[in-house]
Amino acid sequence: METTSRTAAQGVSAEAGRKVDGYLLAAFPWYGLDEAFTGPRWLMQVGAAADGTVEHGATGHGEEPTIKVEPPQDERFAVVVTVASRPVRRSADGTGVLEATSVSTAAWLAGSGLLAQTWPTRMDRTLRQDWLDQQTMLAWELADDLGGGSWSELMLPVDGVPTSFAYRESEYGWVLAGSASEGPDGPEGSAGVHIGAYGRGMSAYGLGFSVIKDLAEYEG
Repeated sequence: METTSRTAAQGVSAEAGRKVDGYLLAAFPWYGLDEAFTGPRWLMQVGAAADGTVEHGATGHGEEPTIKVEPPQDERFAVVVTVASRPVRRSADGTGVLEATSVSTAAWLAGSGLLAQTWPTRMDRTLRQDWLDQQTMLAWELADDLGGGSWSELMLPVDGVPTSFAYRESEYGWVLAGSASEGPDGPEGSAGVHIGAYGRGMSAYGLGFSVIKDLAEYEG
């Protein structure tokens, strides 16, 4: 009932609300491309802990990517991943601990997200899962070494504040990761949020990020 009322308050239709519900349950702000981007916007999915706490999610911009043996060369999209900053904590069932989230978490989610939308040309369908598993492990290793030579620094605005991002390109697209500004100079409620992004066909240079004020903009 509470979720339904929150959905209506944001002007999202009941049908669209089924997808947006997870986003509305998050206790942190969602990020997307700022108003300079005028193309289509769409919701993807959220990730939640065993107890239902929303931990991260993604919003899409541009053309929704399609996985094909021969992806369209003019495919243009950028996906923004928002990750709540969490300390090391006990799991919901009390049987273990959950690792803290960090910029590396955002980088890995972005890297694995890009791979999930990729089908290398001339690869047999039966081999793709093995390739994806190997590349996802490599994406984690790269995300765990943001200070290494595989990454460069890219300054982009987050709510108008110049922010440092770790950035890398590959033959499949680009990935970046950083954190929203914290403290009194940052936007209200943004402290403790990490931002990742990935895309293809759309340059990362010149992009800007901002808090999503109305999720209805992402329900075309």
